[in-house]
Amino acid sequence: MILKGRSALSDAELLAILLGSGKIGESALDLARKILSDFKNDLNQLGTISLEKLMKYPGVGQAKAVSILSALELGRRRRESSVKKLNSFSKSTDVFEYMQSLLADLQHEEFWVIYLNVKNQIIAREQIGEGGATHTVVDPKKIFRLAVEHNAVGIIACHNHPSGSVIPSQSDIALTQKILDGAKLLDLSLLDHVIVGNNKYFSFADEGFIKSK
Repeated sequence: MILKGRSALSDAELLAILLGSGKIGESALDLARKILSDFKNDLNQLGTISLEKLMKYPGVGQAKAVSILSALELGRRRRESSVKKLNSFSKSTDVFEYMQSLLADLQHEEFWVIYLNVKNQIIAREQIGEGGATHTVVDPKKIFRLAVEHNAVGIIACHNHPSGSVIPSQSDIALTQKILDGAKLLDLSLLDHVIVGNNKYFSFADEGFIKSK
């Protein structure tokens, strides 16, 4: 890194620096390559690893595991801070970028709602529900109560799929329809419902599930 610069190093070489050493018969670089290979050489997938799972690799003790997780968390926070500080949304990609760093690496589902004013500017971002690996319980009444408290005229729903798939389930579709129906009664606009993955997303608005006024 000193000679060539950090950008010249591969992901495995950077991870090997964090490891510092491997084990008997296996170098730090070999160990780094094995860890990355187990996560399909995808740093986003590696970002979901737990301390316990990382320590199961021979040659990775607690101190090394903590160093790696710290580096991954710094990377996540850098990605979050690098996203432009949006005050409004014009397309589903903006929503995805705004929520990705918050949701993409989670191993459980979370459901959030973004509250907007008449100019589609962000008033607040509220967590509505938290669940397990495959679903979360969402109370639409809480969504609408907070909308009234924030004096919002528009909302955007967001949740993640820890499985990596962003295809909506039947329960996702049913919940979206329930929120849409309730929003109409309050003269509130559901602008979109975005399912967030690591590097991809699904927009109910883009796919025609939600019709713009």
